[in-house]
Amino acid sequence: MSASSITVVKVRDVLLVAMPSDPDDSVITALQEQAMRSMDQHEAKALILDISAVETLDSFFARTISETAQMVSLMGGRTIIAGMRPAVAVTATQLGLPLKRVETALTVERALDMVSLGKRQGSAR
Repeated sequence: MSASSITVVKVRDVLLVAMPSDPDDSVITALQEQAMRSMDQHEAKALILDISAVETLDSFFARTISETAQMVSLMGGRTIIAGMRPAVAVTATQLGLPLKRVETALTVERALDMVSLGKRQGSAR
């Protein structure tokens, strides 16, 4: 998958990004840049990162997710990671991934419900 194929979809006042199964550093960087542009352009209140296809997590990917969540928070939004696989959760823990501004949901549907209901669940604070 190339960096130019990253798509940020607006659903109501939420941005949704589905990550490919094995993103390289250029795709991850492009995701962050496009997500930030879209947050500004659409004045979204949340960013949902669907990582259900992601099988492995490296330190760059983990750090970029954390940084993106912090940027979204500074812009007044929420970041929800949806669909994290158990192996990815284990790796994130082993890497010491700071998810201070990230919430989690088992599925994209639950993440959308969290935003629409204003609930803060699965917070990693």
